[in-house]
Amino acid sequence: MKFRTLKRHFKEGLKNSWRNSWMTLASVAAVTTTLLLVAVFLALVFNLNHIASGLEEDVQIKVLVDQTANEEEMEELSEELEGLDNVESVVFSSRDEEWQDLMTSMGDQGEAWGLFEQDNPLNDAFVVTAEEPQDTVAIANVIIEDFDYVERVNYGQDFVQNLFTFNNYARIVGAVLIIALVFTAIFLISNTIKITIIARRKEIEIMKLVGATNWFIRWPFFVEGLLLGILGSILPIAVLFTGYYYIDQNMSAVNQFDFVQLLPFTPFVWQLAGLILLIGAVIGVWGSVMSVRKFLKV
Repeated sequence: MKFRTLKRHFKEGLKNSWRNSWMTLASVAAVTTTLLLVAVFLALVFNLNHIASGLEEDVQIKVLVDQTANEEEMEELSEELEGLDNVESVVFSSRDEEWQDLMTSMGDQGEAWGLFEQDNPLNDAFVVTAEEPQDTVAIANVIIEDFDYVERVNYGQDFVQNLFTFNNYARIVGAVLIIALVFTAIFLISNTIKITIIARRKEIEIMKLVGATNWFIRWPFFVEGLLLGILGSILPIAVLFTGYYYIDQNMSAVNQFDFVQLLPFTPFVWQLAGLILLIGAVIGVWGSVMSVRKFLKV
C-alpha cells in the first residue's frame, strides 16, 4: 500500500470519528469501562499469582537423620540427596542449629527452654529445596521410600498439597475470567461500533457500487477502531498508575504478613499499562472490522 493511500485512510478515519462525535464518545466510554475492569482484575490476578509463587518457593523438605547414623552414613545420605533429580540444593543443619532455630522461633518463651540444651533431643537434618516447587511431594516420597538413615521427612504435607491444589485452581479460574472479560469487551465494543456503522451503511453501499474494494472501505474503520481502543485505554492506565502507586506506598503500613508482597511498581505497572493499551487497540480494531464485515456484502 502506498504511503499516500495509507495517509488518506488515517485522515478519513479521524474525520469520521470527529463527524460522529457522540457515537465515538459512547464507544470510548464502553472501551474505558471494560478496560478499567480488565486492568483491575489483571493487577489482582498477577499479584495473587506472585504471592502464591512466593509461598511455593518457600516450601522445603526437612529430612531428619536417624540419631544412630554416624558421620560416614550422613555423608552417604547427603550425596544421595544431592544426586536426586530436580533438587536445587541440599543444606545440612546440625542438631545444635536446629535447637537454636527452635528457640528463636519461640521468642521469649525460648529462653525458658535454654536449660535443656545439653539434653538436646533434636536430630541432625538436611534441608532439601526442589528446582520446581511442584516436585516437592514427589521428591519427599522418594526419600521416604528409598533412602536409609532417614527417621522422618517433614514438608508440611497437608498444607503443601492443599497450597499447590489451590494455586493451580486459582490460576485456571483467573485465566478463564480474564479471557471471558476480554471477549465480553470485544462483544460490547463491536456492538457499540456497529451502531455507528449502521448509520453509515448507505455510504458503504455507495462505495461498493462505485468499485471500492473491501479493504479500501475497511481501512478508515480500522483506524477508527484503533483510535477508540487507544482513547479508551487512557483513563484505565491513569487509574492503574495512581491506584497501584498509592497501594504500593501504603502496603507496608497495613500488611501484617511477611508473605504478602506485591509486585514492584516498576516495571510491573509499565508492563501492565502496555498490555492494557495493546488490548484496547486490538479489541477496538477487531470490533470495527467484525462490525463492518456484514455491510460489505452488496
